[in-house]
Amino acid sequence: MNMLRQIRAVTWMNLRSIPQRFGSSSVIVVGIAGVVAVLISVLAMATGFTHTVLATGRDDRAIVLRGGSDSELASTLSREATLTIIDAPGIRKDAAGKAIASAEPVVIVEMPKKSNDSGANVTIRGVGAEGVALRPEIRLVAGRMFRRGVRELIVGHGAEAQFKGLDVGSHIALRGSDWTIVGAFESNGDSHESELFADAETVLSAYRRNLYQSVVALLDSKDSFDAFKAALTSNPQLSVAVLRERDYYAHQSQRMGTVLAFVAYFVGGIMAVGALFGALNTMYSAVSVRSREIATLRAIGFGASAVVLSVLIEAILLSVTGALIGAGLAWLFFNGNVVSTLGSNFTQVVFRLAVSPSLVVLGVLWACAIGLIGGLFPAIRAARLPVAMALRAL
Repeated sequence: MNMLRQIRAVTWMNLRSIPQRFGSSSVIVVGIAGVVAVLISVLAMATGFTHTVLATGRDDRAIVLRGGSDSELASTLSREATLTIIDAPGIRKDAAGKAIASAEPVVIVEMPKKSNDSGANVTIRGVGAEGVALRPEIRLVAGRMFRRGVRELIVGHGAEAQFKGLDVGSHIALRGSDWTIVGAFESNGDSHESELFADAETVLSAYRRNLYQSVVALLDSKDSFDAFKAALTSNPQLSVAVLRERDYYAHQSQRMGTVLAFVAYFVGGIMAVGALFGALNTMYSAVSVRSREIATLRAIGFGASAVVLSVLIEAILLSVTGALIGAGLAWLFFNGNVVSTLGSNFTQVVFRLAVSPSLVVLGVLWACAIGLIGGLFPAIRAARLPVAMALRAL
């Protein structure tokens, strides 16, 4: 009998006996399901957060900060500096010949969350007259655009869903003055949907400021970036950092994405150890129960390799079953859920959890590794089972 037929015969024998060992076999399935569900759920948070932040950037948009700053809140630019930046070569012009760029102040306000009334930081972004042309992905879904010089705001769809008092028509108090939410917008699910937009000059006046945090510019093309950057960084009157918008937001998402991934693997790793011991115990018990059958097969010519592989196959199949159940539960309960977490500017970023096919594959591979390790030692024990001793016990 060739090796493949031996493996198939022994594996089939093992699988047919699973109903008689349903309780012990379910230990592997339930343990692996829990591991994979937790792993995928937390990684879905990291994936959703990273996707939301990265979706904000474009290769043909650049963001200019004060030199040495790594985020908008850490940056300040004078009015004179912003005028020089907007006059730099490489910026796209509109039909009237004006540079499509926006000098933007950014302020942080505290708003209560709908889920638990706890306060959380929300970003108000002041945008210039070219702010709409600068970000064509922004679409009003309710109400109207704010007016220049008037204390009006439009709210991102994500912020409106997560925080109280941000519905269209609502009034909020900022620095002792009344502001009206006049519209709501979507922005392809990017991080701007977690913000409120208003007229830049009105925001500066309300907060008694004269400094901007950044300048965002739409370039002639993505190939214009190097010339734009060179013109600004070589200007002795400026001390600025010039980044592609996509690179800026990739850097902003990196830290939180790393933290979430660490949590996923750390918690998943601890649970995996428990599942591993459960798999070891289950497979040792399975080998012990079938010791006579294994010895009989060995006595009539079945090889040790066939026994080892059949035990490993059973452990892996049980683990994959658990992984698919865990992935299904993660998708059912978490995929598409809207949550928020702190971004790099200590403000809430609203995003959707994303249980992607790649995460499901990762969960299955994680389960296979646990099943392989958990079945290896019992498989070796089965292969080394003394044939004569087991047969004498018949």
